[in-house]
Amino acid sequence: MLRSLRQQCRPTASGALLVFFLLIQAATISPAQTSVKTIEQNFQNPPAASRPMVRWWWFGLAVQKPEILRELQQMKADGIQGAELAFEYPQVLDDPAKHLKNLPFLSLEFLDDVRYAQEEGRKLGLRIDVTLGSGWPYGGPNTTLAEAAGRLRIAEVQVPASTTSAAEPQLGEGESFISAAIANAKLLPPETHPRGRGHLSQPRPADFDPTSAKPLTIADHTATFPASDHPRVALFFIASHTRQQVKRAAVGAEGYVLDPFSHQAVATHLEKVGEPLVRAFGNTPPYAIFSDSLEAYGADWTPNLPAEFLKQNGYDLIPHLPELVAGGTPEAERVRHDWGKTLTKLINENYLTQINNWAIEHNTKFRSQTYGEPAVSFSSQNLVALAEGEGPQWRQFSTLRWATSANHVFNHTVTSGETFTWLHSPVFRATPLDMKTEADTDFLMGENQIMCHGWPYSPPDNEVPEPGWSLYAAAALNDHNPWHPVMPDVTSYIGRISYLLRQGKPANQVAVLLPTDDAWAGFSPGHVTVTGAMQRLIPPPMISAILSAGYNYDFIDADAIDSVGLGTHQILVLPPTDRIPVETLHKISTWVQAGGKVISLGHTPTLDPEGKPLTQSATAFIPTVPDATNLGKALADLAPPDFKLNSPDEHIKEVAGFIRRKLPDADIYFVANTGNIPVTFNATFATTYKFVSRWNPDNGTVTSPTSVSDSRSSITSLAPYGSAIFIFSDEPIATTNKGQRPDTYQPGPKAQVTTTQRSKRAESPTHNVGATPDSSIDLTTNWRVNFTSLHQTQTEPTLTDWTASPATLYYSGEAIYSRDVTLAADQTHATLEIDGGKPLPGAPNSAPEHPALLPNGLPNPLITRPGPGMHAYYDPPIHEAAIVYINGQRAGALWHPPYSLDVSKFLKPGKNHIEIHVYNTALNAWFALPPHDYKPLIAKYGDRFQMQDLDKVKPIPSGILGTIRLMTGGSK
Repeated sequence: MLRSLRQQCRPTASGALLVFFLLIQAATISPAQTSVKTIEQNFQNPPAASRPMVRWWWFGLAVQKPEILRELQQMKADGIQGAELAFEYPQVLDDPAKHLKNLPFLSLEFLDDVRYAQEEGRKLGLRIDVTLGSGWPYGGPNTTLAEAAGRLRIAEVQVPASTTSAAEPQLGEGESFISAAIANAKLLPPETHPRGRGHLSQPRPADFDPTSAKPLTIADHTATFPASDHPRVALFFIASHTRQQVKRAAVGAEGYVLDPFSHQAVATHLEKVGEPLVRAFGNTPPYAIFSDSLEAYGADWTPNLPAEFLKQNGYDLIPHLPELVAGGTPEAERVRHDWGKTLTKLINENYLTQINNWAIEHNTKFRSQTYGEPAVSFSSQNLVALAEGEGPQWRQFSTLRWATSANHVFNHTVTSGETFTWLHSPVFRATPLDMKTEADTDFLMGENQIMCHGWPYSPPDNEVPEPGWSLYAAAALNDHNPWHPVMPDVTSYIGRISYLLRQGKPANQVAVLLPTDDAWAGFSPGHVTVTGAMQRLIPPPMISAILSAGYNYDFIDADAIDSVGLGTHQILVLPPTDRIPVETLHKISTWVQAGGKVISLGHTPTLDPEGKPLTQSATAFIPTVPDATNLGKALADLAPPDFKLNSPDEHIKEVAGFIRRKLPDADIYFVANTGNIPVTFNATFATTYKFVSRWNPDNGTVTSPTSVSDSRSSITSLAPYGSAIFIFSDEPIATTNKGQRPDTYQPGPKAQVTTTQRSKRAESPTHNVGATPDSSIDLTTNWRVNFTSLHQTQTEPTLTDWTASPATLYYSGEAIYSRDVTLAADQTHATLEIDGGKPLPGAPNSAPEHPALLPNGLPNPLITRPGPGMHAYYDPPIHEAAIVYINGQRAGALWHPPYSLDVSKFLKPGKNHIEIHVYNTALNAWFALPPHDYKPLIAKYGDRFQMQDLDKVKPIPSGILGTIRLMTGGSK
């Protein structure tokens, strides 16, 4: 049922040869030099460089050139900027009869497909990036065990009283002995609470006293020592390996994860993997090479670590290994801090800087998700050309905010973000409304380059059952998805906002100082992640208090303050922090003397990075607020907020968000409702400009400017998951509402909307414009419905769920609703509205991912549990999207609240023909297929992936399930 629709929607091949680098250059003109008028023109038709990219998964690698070309053409037709080539696990066994063949990674046939994809993509004007490996993290068959990710292994041997020797533990393949020590045993008290598992949890306390540790010498594989009258523990420190395998590897790409601290391990990968991939691009190198999130679980050691530690810190690490392992003392925290900082230096130099330099030498850019483990810091992101983030956790620590903040602080215009990673599981369940829900949240954090996760390559029709291939867990955004015909509308929406959020300069008022030195001091063997530590060091109530008080914020770290300062931030907030560099305190003090404001939550720092006490005078200039409850008022006393919500309603403060960009002659505000019910609020904007106009990201239109009140306040209404753009300037911006109603007749809620009315019409339009439509024509009944792929037409006296009929229970595709309506001359200025959506229980924000764990507490890279599955908690009146045609002309798409279109310019006096083309998801048809048997695939290639939430693959409501009305406004 899906195939017919896809064939109808396929584009024809374009003969235009577009010069790609000129498109990129034209779209990245210095924002500070771009006039508001030029910005408005580009907003109407957003440039290619601001449109979303897709991660293009090649599975197996069983790809064919005709299908490669067809999918590239579809991306172009969808308004997608380009694709990142990502090479993943096999989906099927070889089947010559169906032309399915898994090509080995880096084979000549595979590299020829890469060459073809980039050549054809460039002809279409598409940007092409490439992941510099298969699966993630970097590694594979060219990574030997000697160059694989390393770890410190500690073997403990219990030594009873009076015992004078202990046998050296047997070394495994590739392991080497570092040192040994003996320490007094320590009886641990029973734990009263269950200890959390996982690489982000606190490690188990040591069962020995590190202060009593003495070095041991080993002869003939035996350590000898004097007798003692109490039990002891012999400690053997061993340089080992994590032996982690590359996750989701393609055929021929299996192997160890490389050692990210090792210059040689990274150099080998660049030579053996990077060079062949980039050579396949010929004279047109990829726009960027990509490194996914650092997930080298448990990697905390490398052969030259002791030498590097000595060089950086001035003392030998080896005698302090018992303290490093045990923790719990000031001396141990100092050692852990210095160890962590050394690991950060090593990955900065040997992974990030080396790959970035290699990219420059190959005329490309290094796009890196510089977070996770091991050990990268906030300022590490400035070592790569394109720092990317991930994670829609808006009101808590997020690696997306981590990346946007770095780009703001270090003056980089574009922040890409891996988006829709866990969107509404299972695959093919995600809808355009789900996409908007996550995209808007990401925009609030400063993302301005959406990297869609993703686009599955799938073989041509008849080779695999519809809906085709998909990643084990992610949105499937290719044209096997029935609602795909509205994708150009979605990409235009994303492109317009992304473009605006690149203009001018970021204007976040608050900087939050990340306690990186505390994170390093909290490292322990197997737990060396700065971003992981921030999930507990940055209190979510503090983040919520900042946002709810009307401020937006960036993270910053001490290295950034020392190197580039605090920029245009007005307030620096210190979360509960113990350690801070003295030089950073001096920088902050100087900034405060120049007019900056600083405040500390809970307490001021008490230690320098080495754990030495700070003098009381060193932090005397920093006021303290006891907790997050008092933070909002304290911030307001320091500087007025950018976006003050003049409402006692805490719910509104929790769901309404904003981000501001400052131009030399204008302010840009993007405002979004992250909740699932409509909100109306009075907001005060911190702007000095005289005029305001509202720009519509759905269609690129601009309302006529109005004067800004002296109070700079405005009443704004937003639909569930609604958004708005306000442009403030001193020069009125001419309206671009060509062919549409005057501003006073834009579709919007009635002049007075009560709380009861809003609850009944949860999808009410987005803003109050003052005019009330004269009349409503009910069009809910007597539609002819044509299920195009079934060649079946029926008349519906009342609108009916497709799943109510056995004939359409498993239908996934398009249905065309059609009927005529006769209008008088004064009824042709109208909006088509579909009402009836309602909120669903649930939270609007996503929780972090919770991985499956190995017995040692580290994530199991071979197993993926169901992810957070962010989605819109909203039951729409249209399942899931629609395109409206009036008298044969496309009037627009309906894919998010408010489900309303101004159709005035398409209507005429007399009879009018209305068609609403409705599209659902692929789940209904997918459910009718027999369960897929993965056992033969697992038998040949191993269990490389686990499809998520297959129990949720079932028919879901489809079609128009609300009321349809034509709201007419008389002869305006």
